[in-house]
Amino acid sequence: MPAGAATEAAPPREGFLGILLIFLRLGVTSFGGPIAHIGYLREEFVARRRWMDEAAYADLVALAQFLPGPASSQTGFAIGVLRGGLPGGLAAWLGFTLPSALVMLLAAYGADLATGGAGAGVVHGLKLVAVAVVAQAVWGMAGNLCPDRVRATIAVLAALALLLLPSALTQIAVILAGAAAGLALCRGGVAQSQATLGFRVRPGAGIAALVLFAALLLGLPPLASGSHALALAEAAYRAGALVFGGGHVVLPLLERAFVPSGWISADAFLAGYGVAQAVPGPLFTFAAFLGAAQGLWPNGVLGGAIALVAVFLPGLLLIYGMLPFWDGFRKRPAAQAALRGVNAAVVGILLAALFDPIWTSTVRVPADFAIALAAFAALVLWRAPAWLVVALTAAAGALAGAAL
Repeated sequence: MPAGAATEAAPPREGFLGILLIFLRLGVTSFGGPIAHIGYLREEFVARRRWMDEAAYADLVALAQFLPGPASSQTGFAIGVLRGGLPGGLAAWLGFTLPSALVMLLAAYGADLATGGAGAGVVHGLKLVAVAVVAQAVWGMAGNLCPDRVRATIAVLAALALLLLPSALTQIAVILAGAAAGLALCRGGVAQSQATLGFRVRPGAGIAALVLFAALLLGLPPLASGSHALALAEAAYRAGALVFGGGHVVLPLLERAFVPSGWISADAFLAGYGVAQAVPGPLFTFAAFLGAAQGLWPNGVLGGAIALVAVFLPGLLLIYGMLPFWDGFRKRPAAQAALRGVNAAVVGILLAALFDPIWTSTVRVPADFAIALAAFAALVLWRAPAWLVVALTAAAGALAGAAL
């Protein structure tokens, strides 16, 4: 066997059910929004399971951050593809998405999901976990991806830019600036990741996915006038295709598509958005609420399913289309230099997000900081499993809520 062949071999395959169960657990416990999700995924697949190294994971996150769509769901989908091909990617998406999608469907049926007292404390405790998870991700990634003064400076400047000018466009500009800085300043040193990830995607399949993305984006609008189901699919697909930054950035696009058209009232839209803040998993599952709340199909399930699939589909098509070419691109010396800068910028993006919106919307009193600090220590110093930290922090939040 030639030297280095082991690093070039494709990673071991995982079955559909195994990947589904891993991501189902993450879908139930991953509170805190897309940046926190990136921290959960890093803990699970870099630190715990070692399916990829730190640099390869950061490269993948950078790709997802640069493409339109929900970055954390795209990253999880790509990890599923890495271990199980397209079925593995679908298993990862289903497991990560279904828990919150089902809650949003229940909300559309008018279920009373409001919580108070200890229940509100549990939700707040779960959000405090996100503070610890993102802080852990920044801590670990900074040590590996910003080991010198140049890359640490890139990370700090990226964080400053996003804190001073917070927007999806700023995030894209920061990633591009990081790439340019990497090309100019980070050409020396050993390649960050020598291993070939080995995505099981043929180039033809990747090109077909990119063509399908464009065909649906251009072809759905002319068809939308003939069917409300197609109009619903077109509105959700357009929102998912044109949003950069994911998460909360998709909400204005969905509001413009659903409220002025009379498909849902402004009050119902805001009520569903409120529920979406309190559930784990991707915020894009809000589309399931919007589709189901219209009541045009029996029990609203079909409408919810159409909107849910349509809002995620463009982002998944785009990243699937890029995967067959990603290993070849990231092995080039110039690409390695650019990715050093991009990865440092991603650390800065995480650092900025740790403060706003995660810290500013969650840590309100000294007790909140104490709970978040204890969760961070449990993760970093004691290497406690994430599920245990989530359970204990939720319990602490419930106790604190009951004491108020």
